[in-house]
Amino acid sequence: MAKFYVQCGPRSLVIDAMDADAAAMHLVDLAMQPHLWIYDDEGLTDSDRHGHVMLEALLHMGTEIRVSEIGFHRSDAQSFGTPDTVHQWHQTMVGLARLMMAAGLASRPIRQLATATRDTCDTTTVAAASGRRLPR
Repeated sequence: MAKFYVQCGPRSLVIDAMDADAAAMHLVDLAMQPHLWIYDDEGLTDSDRHGHVMLEALLHMGTEIRVSEIGFHRSDAQSFGTPDTVHQWHQTMVGLARLMMAAGLASRPIRQLATATRDTCDTTTVAAASGRRLPR
């Protein structure tokens, strides 16, 4: 896996990923963690959820995600549209929710699953650009 420098508005991180697309998706996933509750709210439609995450992303992130294997603020960084990446992320979350329901795991909230995954992931390669280091 390659090391990627990912930036979007005020957010930036360094991460090991399979490719630039996966690195961009990881940034969106981290940014959208506080909004996972909407996938557990049965009163919302997929369209409502999509509108919510898109609005939150555009309020708190830039309009493009820039990914480079060399460093931050590079003119040669790959650019991904934030709306397109958020849309892909949303489709992934909807699919995950449907999969959990089909497997009989609907009683377990999506946000709980995300927390469990985050706690067991190797996050040593993710570092905030502010200089904060994550525990190893």
